[in-house]
Amino acid sequence: MVFEKVQNIIAENLDIEKERIQLNSRFKEELDMDSIELMEVVMACEEEFGVEFPIENSDAILTVQDAVNLIDNMKK
Repeated sequence: MVFEKVQNIIAENLDIEKERIQLNSRFKEELDMDSIELMEVVMACEEEFGVEFPIENSDAILTVQDAVNLIDNMKK
């Protein structure tokens, strides 16, 4: 499932427990990600799922759910 893979990528990149990462978790506010960490997660997700996040959508990706939805839509 996409969420579990994204959850693992975030946990590895931030070195945190994956249980702390929920679908409604906000990247900056709740997971304390800075822009560099967020870019690293985006690149890891692109590699894992074989997709490319459109730059124009980057401001709309605020939560883990946003990222999962975007990946799901691109994989269809």
